[in-house]
Amino acid sequence: MGGAAHTLRRMRILRSLSIGSLVVAVGLTTLVVGCGGGHGALTANVQPGAMPEGEGWEGVYFNQVFGYLHIKDQGENFVGRWKRTDGSKWGEMSGTITQNVVHFQWKEHTYGMTGPSALRQGKGYFVYKMGPNNIAELKGEYGNGQDETGAEWNLVKQKGMKADLDSIKGDVGVTDVPTHEGGWQ
Repeated sequence: MGGAAHTLRRMRILRSLSIGSLVVAVGLTTLVVGCGGGHGALTANVQPGAMPEGEGWEGVYFNQVFGYLHIKDQGENFVGRWKRTDGSKWGEMSGTITQNVVHFQWKEHTYGMTGPSALRQGKGYFVYKMGPNNIAELKGEYGNGQDETGAEWNLVKQKGMKADLDSIKGDVGVTDVPTHEGGWQ
């Protein structure tokens, strides 16, 4: 093989290796970023507005998966608890109220389980608005870990039901209770 042909062949091989390395590098970068390794927490970009006249956060709200969410208003803060409709999990949240928007942190416990797989936690937000037939709704999202967004969580306020946090019972020995200051005891 002549010198020019040999050099051309070496250049083609090196170029192929470089392109292959680039494809692998891009693929690994996409994998790391897609798994949450390369970005900050996802936060909601919602602007507070006026609370609908005559309405308040305290009450009971329903979602077909998450069941009844009981919310108690504590001035600028709130606490809440829910039990899933299938009875498999119960949760608690606390957060800050700014007009018709709340930002919260949540924990959800699995009945009958212990250890790390028994607890999920994250953040989220709700926007209070009036829906069809002048019935209040919460439109929002929740995320896992430090993320505040990721999955929809929409609820409808139940007329005539009063919030009762004690009606949601956790497992024996589970004592995490949200505080009005946004932390966990």
